[in-house]
Amino acid sequence: MNSRKFNYFIFFISSFLCSCTFFQDQDEELLPAELVKYDELVNIKKVWGKSIGKGSQQLHLSLEPSGNDQVIYAASHDGKVSSIEAVSGRVFWRKDLSTNLTAGPATNDTRLVVFGLDGDLICLRTGDGLEVWRTSIKGESIATPIIANDNVIIHTIDGQLRSFSIFDGAERWSLSQDMPSLTLRGSSSPVILGNNVISAFDNGRVILVNIETGMVIWEAMLSPPTGRSVLERLIDIDGAIKTFGQDIYLAGYQSKLVSMAAESGQIIWSKDLSTQTGIDIDDEHIVVTSEEGFVLGLSRDDGSEIWRNEILLRREVTAPVIFYSLVVVGDLEGYVHFFDISTGDLLSRRRAGKGAISGHPVVIDGYLYVQNETGELTVFSPPDTKDIPSRRFKFWGT
Repeated sequence: MNSRKFNYFIFFISSFLCSCTFFQDQDEELLPAELVKYDELVNIKKVWGKSIGKGSQQLHLSLEPSGNDQVIYAASHDGKVSSIEAVSGRVFWRKDLSTNLTAGPATNDTRLVVFGLDGDLICLRTGDGLEVWRTSIKGESIATPIIANDNVIIHTIDGQLRSFSIFDGAERWSLSQDMPSLTLRGSSSPVILGNNVISAFDNGRVILVNIETGMVIWEAMLSPPTGRSVLERLIDIDGAIKTFGQDIYLAGYQSKLVSMAAESGQIIWSKDLSTQTGIDIDDEHIVVTSEEGFVLGLSRDDGSEIWRNEILLRREVTAPVIFYSLVVVGDLEGYVHFFDISTGDLLSRRRAGKGAISGHPVVIDGYLYVQNETGELTVFSPPDTKDIPSRRFKFWGT
């Protein structure tokens, strides 16, 4: 066992034993917050729900649906990949890839890509699920791959960013970063910006890379590590990266929330904030879930705090997603919470099965898709606002 894996193992076991002790003591200050009563002001309806395979049981993988207004693609931990009619939930096709999956699917019009626990990068045809190619890259990833032009780009937990041909799986380029001896379990997913891709690493660094050549255009540090111990110096960027125009927004664990200039990597502004999950943005707001479970609404202009909601402390809340003028997060018991993006007030709550929410909720063509860790996929309708005419709902689509 190499030193990094050993350190991670010790960190995991210590955390687990501490958690067990906390729950045995039944200390209310350490248990997940109980759900509070609220006045429901927005009606969110369940459209359909479906089992897509066996779940991952608290592995916190990047298995999240993708697709369009016609068809949704979903993958389960036990290797099932499904093509589902968006309107009805009817299954068009389902394939068993005979390997456990940890990330995906990423899709374009003709291809679908998933990543396996044993290091298999697998490409299927979207029309019928036929396997096109499978290549072993001898790495582990729980970051959703992306398809950019004719490239499949994936970020592995050993600090590598690699590109493969969408046609045959041949590797086109790779680059790597030196990783610290101790990191959190996870990696941020790369993001496309024009002809380039943005990637962030467990050492706190962010890079902009040309998609076709793999040439690094710039490299920046989110914030330098501080402290004496390995734990104190742990800076890890595992959450979602967002772009707006020519600005990049991201945040890290024991680090900062920053706005960066895409052309140079220069930090425009920064705010002390620690998150493991990531952020979402619209033209006015940044929304983020902190490591404690706070849901925050900030100004996109300068990161100043607009509101803070603390009702989900220690409930292992997901990264937030903006759904019309709502902020949506999932939690460890499968509940989905809907907050007003302007005030942070809780407006609605629904349950998407009994398993913890994997990854984060996903907005596709104006509908909200939620996959949990028992392998259930649930779809929710746009909010019904007819009873609250004073509220103006806007949609920031993905």
